[in-house]
Amino acid sequence: MSWLTRLREGLSKTRKQLNEAAGDLSTDVREAFTRLDTVEDLEYALIAADVGRAATEEILEDVKASDRRNLQEALMDALTLQLEPDARRAQFRRLGFTPDARRAVVDPRGHVVMIVGVNGVGKTTTIAKLGEYYMSRGKSVMFAAGDTFRAAAGAQLAVWGERLGVPVVQGPEGGDPAAVAYDAATARAARGTDLLFVDTAGRLHTKHNLMEELKKVRRVIDKADPGEPADVWLVLDAVTGQNGLAQAKKFHEATPLTGVIVTKLDGTAKGGILIPIVRELGVPIKFIGVGEGAHDLQPFDSQEFVRALFDVEIPRGS
Repeated sequence: MSWLTRLREGLSKTRKQLNEAAGDLSTDVREAFTRLDTVEDLEYALIAADVGRAATEEILEDVKASDRRNLQEALMDALTLQLEPDARRAQFRRLGFTPDARRAVVDPRGHVVMIVGVNGVGKTTTIAKLGEYYMSRGKSVMFAAGDTFRAAAGAQLAVWGERLGVPVVQGPEGGDPAAVAYDAATARAARGTDLLFVDTAGRLHTKHNLMEELKKVRRVIDKADPGEPADVWLVLDAVTGQNGLAQAKKFHEATPLTGVIVTKLDGTAKGGILIPIVRELGVPIKFIGVGEGAHDLQPFDSQEFVRALFDVEIPRGS
C-alpha cells in the first residue's frame, strides 16, 4: 500500500467529521457566502476538527476572497496556507499552488536533533523510524538513549539500534540524561556521523523541574558539539487535540522548537490540530504518522495532506 493511500485512510475520521458538518462543498463560492447556513456549517466543521477559532476566521476570509469558483477548491487552498509557517505561506501566495512551491525532503539543519514530548507519545519508536528514513537516504545515524528514567527505555532503543545497524550511546538506568547526551554528541563529532537523534524522557509539560532538565541537556550538547542541537523536534499525539497544543507551547518556552512530528492521525477526527500548531508556534510540521509501521511516518507536505484529507488525487508530475 502506497503512502498516499495510507494517508487517505488515516485521515478518514477527520474527513468524515468535515463532510458531515460542512454541508455541500461543491457549491459556488459566491453563492455559498450568500447563505448564512452554509458559512455557519463550514465554520462549525473547522472548529469541530480542532482547527481553532482564530485560524477558522482566517480560512473563511481566504475562501471568500478566493479566485476559485468551487467551494472545496477554495477551502483546500486556504487550509494549505494555514499549514505553512509565515515564510512558506508567502511563497505559496507568490508562486501559487504549484509543484514548484512544494516542500522538498526534510533535512535537519545540523547534525544533532533532540526529540522531546510528554509520556506515551512514542518518542523512542519515532526515533527508530527517523533513523530508518534517513539511512534510506544515505545518511549515517546514531542514537542517544537519553531517557534514563523509564524502565528499559535504553534497552528498547538499543534493540532498534541493533535491528537497524545504528550505534546507540547509553548510560546507566536512572543516570544523568545530560551525561548521555554529552557523550553521544562528543562521539558523533569524533566519528563524523551525519545525524544524532537524542531521545529524552517523557515529561509532563507542567513539571517545571523536568522542563529545566531539558534546557540542561541542550546546553551540554552545545558544549560537546558547538552549535548543536540545531533542531529540537516535538513528538505530539494527534489524539490529544487542543491539549496537545498546550503541551507544545510549554515545550517551546522551555527549549525553542524547530519542528513538530504529529503521530496517530489515523486515530482521531481532530486532524485539524496541525493548523493551530503551525500558526501559534510558528514552526513547521516535519513529519506525520498514520500507523505503526516504519513507513507510516513520512515528511509532511501541506498540499499532499490537504488533498488526502479531501480524498483528491494529486496530479501526476506534482
